[in-house]
Amino acid sequence: MNALVEMRGVAKRYPLVHRKADRMRALMRLLLGLDGAQSVTVLEDVTLTIARGESLGIIGENGAGKSTLLKVLTGVLHPSSGTVAVNGSLAALLELGAGFHPEYTGRQNIATAAALMGMTAAETSQKVDEIIEFADIGRYIDEPIKHYSTGMVVRLGFAIVAARKPELLITDEVLAVGDESFQKKCVRWIEEYLTGGGTLLLVSHSMYHVQKLCKHALWMHQGRVRAYGDVFEVTQDYLAYHERKTAKEAEAEKRVVASSEGYRVETIALNGRTEDLPLTLPEGRILDITAEVYTPDQRTPHIAIGLIRADGTAIYGTSSEIDGAPAIRISDTLVRYALRFDALPLLPGGYTLRFHAMDPEGLRVFDTRTRELLVRGDSREFGLVRLAHQWH
Repeated sequence: MNALVEMRGVAKRYPLVHRKADRMRALMRLLLGLDGAQSVTVLEDVTLTIARGESLGIIGENGAGKSTLLKVLTGVLHPSSGTVAVNGSLAALLELGAGFHPEYTGRQNIATAAALMGMTAAETSQKVDEIIEFADIGRYIDEPIKHYSTGMVVRLGFAIVAARKPELLITDEVLAVGDESFQKKCVRWIEEYLTGGGTLLLVSHSMYHVQKLCKHALWMHQGRVRAYGDVFEVTQDYLAYHERKTAKEAEAEKRVVASSEGYRVETIALNGRTEDLPLTLPEGRILDITAEVYTPDQRTPHIAIGLIRADGTAIYGTSSEIDGAPAIRISDTLVRYALRFDALPLLPGGYTLRFHAMDPEGLRVFDTRTRELLVRGDSREFGLVRLAHQWH
């Protein structure tokens, strides 16, 4: 069977309780097999197939259902409805220190945690030196882990999983803890594990790690699957969503209210599209902008155009007044400006174009409009723009 994991219509609900009496009533209804009168849904209708050799990143905001999904998959939680089938061995790093006893030494916890993962005593004995070397916690291996730092606990847990080499590896933010050198060691191990045919399910808020290690991504939003597909497309959509959300919050605080009698931006066209929807543009392509500005006094207003990342980081700005760009007079009350960016050098991600209607002197802003731009591509470069370069 090629499918390692099959989830069909999985949902998870918890009874909604506010007082101790509510908790007892919920428990009694659960014991009697009755549905709770009130419940909160944390997973809803999740259907997912993971093939052997797959590498899947699960992304989403806090509270989106990512960790609950993993707990249902690993059997820590039972789904309220739907089915889950895992056709192979798995190892999971879901919570810091899970499976460890704080009073036991690191060496003793290796034996107990390895047993919980299905390793025999003989297998553990053969691999204990390998585990200790990978964890790299020195003499602390014979100290109780209650004295360990957070990073040391994660290193020991990951080292045990690395020795186990399961068919399916599930991690929840494990690469967000610990020092940079150990994170790099984990990434190298995961890359080798995937090259050898392993299957990875990675929950992370780091889009860098998701893009580096995973071929596909699953975006969870409010307990549901919002998007699934190519890792670059899904993560770019997710980042653009976050940046638009941040930009809207910032704009709500600093909204420019246009005067009904002042200069204002009437229409905007991006590559000929006038609808107020994000424009998706492959990286390195041409961007044609046309904007029409209303003038109440027949004078010729200016327009300023700013390109920012959707979280507000400025990238570039210019204006018709700065460039001495001519306006095309359409009527007594309307002028048009046209601007072209050849081979737009933006890296993949979400961006915002801001259009400001200004007075004929280019000094005062009367109106502001925005349009969203989503640049697509599979680049792994860092930053906002691609600079021409050559390695030699």
